[in-house]
Amino acid sequence: MFDRILNEHLTCFKSLAQLSEAISNAGRMLIETIENGKKILICGNGGSASDAQHFAAEIVGRFTRERSAWPAVALNTDTSLITAIANDYAYSEVFSRQVEALGVSGDILIGISTSGNSKNVIQAAVQAKAKRMQTIALVGNKGGSLIEHADISIIISSDITARIQEVHIFILHFWAEMIESTLTHGKESS
Repeated sequence: MFDRILNEHLTCFKSLAQLSEAISNAGRMLIETIENGKKILICGNGGSASDAQHFAAEIVGRFTRERSAWPAVALNTDTSLITAIANDYAYSEVFSRQVEALGVSGDILIGISTSGNSKNVIQAAVQAKAKRMQTIALVGNKGGSLIEHADISIIISSDITARIQEVHIFILHFWAEMIESTLTHGKESS
């Protein structure tokens, strides 16, 4: 079992070389968003919700360098807000209502979905586009419907949720390091 899982993991990571340009371009979009005084909104469900929170913590807190805080909000963290929207409207609107309330032109949304078909993440991306925000889809499988609403899509071509999530957190850590390196030293690591 260990060897099988390790081989699946390594196969996913080896495929990243083909995605390096898109990953770096998305990182530059995130840097520009912060440089322009705008914010990063992130959303996902389940493990992807955890990844959204993790990335927001790296941006608002710090990744590896002491620096000022930058604006990032994981839209899946406020249980009162989420349950109110789900109860009064629909679960598919729990993120889009927040994007409607918090998002402004120039902000960026990262939608994380291992299937690419999470209705609430798709609705958030649709709302983000209506607000003239940029969008990044961090997905798996074949990308799903979310990629139709993204400026940049990072598709991890695997149908194993755990392996997709392992690669997603690597990419989020890469972006955190890229952002910090660029904004604290004026140079980009890629």
